[in-house]
Order: sequence, then C-alpha cells, then structure tokens
Amino acid sequence: MKGGAAETERIVAEYIAKNIPLQAGDNILVGLSGGADSVALTLILHKLGYSVCAANCNFSLRGEEADRDTEFARSTAEKIGIPFVSVKFDTLGYASRNKVSIEMACRELRYDWFEKERTANGCSYIAVAHHRDDSVETMMINLIRGTGISGLTGIAPVNGYVIRPLLGISRADILSYLAMSGFGYVTDSTNADTVYVRNKIRNRILPLMQEINPSVGGAFERTAENLREAEVLYRYAVRHAISEIVHVEAGNVFISLETLKAWPAARTLLYEILKPYGFLSSQTDDILSGIGGASGLKYYSPTHRLVRDRKYFIVSPVVSSAEQTAEKDKTVPLSEVLHMEYVDTPSEFEIPKSKKTACFDAALLPQPLALRHWCEGDRFVPFGMKGQQKLSDYFNNRKFSVLQKESALLLTAGGEIVWIVGERQSDKYKITPDTTRIVKFSIKDT
Repeated sequence: MKGGAAETERIVAEYIAKNIPLQAGDNILVGLSGGADSVALTLILHKLGYSVCAANCNFSLRGEEADRDTEFARSTAEKIGIPFVSVKFDTLGYASRNKVSIEMACRELRYDWFEKERTANGCSYIAVAHHRDDSVETMMINLIRGTGISGLTGIAPVNGYVIRPLLGISRADILSYLAMSGFGYVTDSTNADTVYVRNKIRNRILPLMQEINPSVGGAFERTAENLREAEVLYRYAVRHAISEIVHVEAGNVFISLETLKAWPAARTLLYEILKPYGFLSSQTDDILSGIGGASGLKYYSPTHRLVRDRKYFIVSPVVSSAEQTAEKDKTVPLSEVLHMEYVDTPSEFEIPKSKKTACFDAALLPQPLALRHWCEGDRFVPFGMKGQQKLSDYFNNRKFSVLQKESALLLTAGGEIVWIVGERQSDKYKITPDTTRIVKFSIKDT
C-alpha cells in the first residue's frame, strides 16, 4: 500500500463509514491477542478517535507462549494508553464437557466472554481483526467444500455486535502499518502448522495465486462485493417465491407442489424453504423426486417431518414413534370436545344437517362412550350404507391429507366407531320412527 500510516487509517475509516454503523466517540471492545492484526486494529481505532478497551483471551493451549502473548497484549494496551482486561480459560475442559471441538470451544468461550465484557464496559461493539486475506481464505474454504452464493460473499463486516473494520486492507498492509507506526507484535506458532486447512490456503495456495495476479486479494474483494449485491437480489426473489409457494396453518407448513414446479430453480427454492426446519441440501434431491410419488412419503430432519401429500409437501414438528403410538392409544376426554344432550320428544325434534352434530338412538347406543384417534385397520358403517368400510379408504376417497387423517377424532360406543367427528356418522344406531329417546352430540366451539 502506497502512503504512510495515515493513509492506512484513512482507508479503514472509509471502510467503516461505508460498511459499519459506528459513530464518532463510540466505545469499542477490541479483541487484542498480541498478534499483528489485533495490534493494528487496536491502534487504528484509537487513532481514529474511538474509545477503545482491549480484551485478551488466554486459552491455555500453548503453555508459556500463551502467557507471553497475554503479557505482550497488556504492555501494548499500556503503550497505546487504553484499558485492558484479560481472562484465562480451561479450553480442554470446556470442550470435553460440552462435547465440541477445540476450535469450537475457543470460539464459544471467546465470544461469550467478549459479550459479557462489552456489556460490563458499556461498549457499543466488539471489534475483531479479520482482514481482507481472511475473507479470501473463507471464500476459498467454502468453495472447496461446496457452497451457495452466501458462502462466496466472504466475511461480513457486521454480525450482531461484532464488527470487522480491517476487511478493506490486507495482511501486507497491516505489517507495513505496524512497521511505520513503531509497534511490534507476537506470532502464534500454530499459524505455520499446515495441518489446518486455512493455514494451507494462507501459506501455500494464496502465494501461488499472487504469482498469477499480485492483486488477487482485491479481485476477490470485488467479487465478494458483487456477490453480496447478487445475494440481495437472490434473497428478494426467494422471499417473493416463498410467499407464493408456502402457506402456514396451525403451525404446519404447506408447500404447494404445483406452484413449486412452476418456478425456475425449484430445487434451490425447496432448499431455501426447508433449510430453517433442519433439512440438509443433500436431502433436497430425494424430496424433490417425491413430487411425482405416492402420498404418505416421509422425510425427516432432527426437528421436523416432511410428508408428501396430494397437492403439498407438509412440514410439521417431528413426533417420535413412541409419542405417536401413545397419542393414538390415548383417549380424549369427551367433555373437552363434545357437548352431549338428550331429547325425550323425538316427534318434535328436527335432525340438524350440520356436520358438527351427530344424533343417535339413545336406547340402542352401547356404552361406554369414548373419543380416540384413528388407527390402521379401523372400520365403520358410513351413514346410508349397509356394509363396513375401512377408514383409510374413506379418508382416501374424501381426499384427506395426511395431517387430517392423523388429527381425526372418532366417537366410539362400546368400542364401535359411530362418528368421525365433524365428518360422518355411522349408519348403526341411527334414529328411526321407533326411537323414543335421542342423544345429540355437538362439537364445542373453541
């Protein structure tokens, strides 16, 4: 980078003005490890007039080297003339207790503590020292592993309370700035370990790319900016498509198969619809192939179930097999759902035509009465017919969705099904001219 230290500070100030909602005089908690990037970040923010508090994390993973880094960070904060806070973590113990990787343990410990210190010190944001090369490495890692458009937009300048003011400059810019400013730094020995994917990219791949294009970092940055704008348009189009494809009823998500097929890139849209419910990209092809399959096909994420129905994919919270069995076997208190009354003057009674009521000959209706969910193999005699019919066939003929079948309630009398509540009653025990007493069931208003 041409120009002196002031030029670097100007470029960072311009990046902040364009990408980060900082105000003059804001209090900022800065992660200060003692490495070059964090030292430069701390010094630049201080020079730009922000009120800075330095925060150092010792993860107890590198013995004396980690303790050396903490002391160096402390002395750097003193040299700049800013407050300093530090913490020492039992990272290995945390990782073991929480069954996470060391890398994830460091991340969780760091950002949880940063947030506590941010609040305690009255800071508006937490600043971390990711720079342009880090963003390029992230883009390359995502590209190698396979990613969508958002994975190619690099590191975001703002994520909640976390800000990254140095994304507009490179590692070389940072080293030059520190040399011009008279500030030293420490080096983490693990940064050279090529066991880590990021280090392989940093130490091997990027130098080769810079031989082809010395400005490869800037090229990646421009690509990321273009893709960020493309992602805005993409998200807008996805939201519009989802509003046409999806509707929600009683906590269940209905995905119209006809509308989904009419949109271009149906696979991508289906993935975007299902992603919030825990479904993986690898499942999308299988689910999409189920559009032409039979109703009842089921797919599962850790939290939700997707069922292929006639016109819809239906997504609902997952219920375990044991819970489903218990629910079907469990009777529902009749008084919670139905109102029951007797009529002793049948000749004066007009049978309601509403599906919300069912009337029977009280003298013939066996006991006990109960409400339950349907099970495979259930049969009844539909009103107006003589022979029995499987409920599964009745549901299919009436084009019941899978969820309608699962939620259907049955009124039983002496173990016999006498009413699919709200749908159709049995022909058995119906009212005849010989009926002397009527029992009427009505669905209670909710």
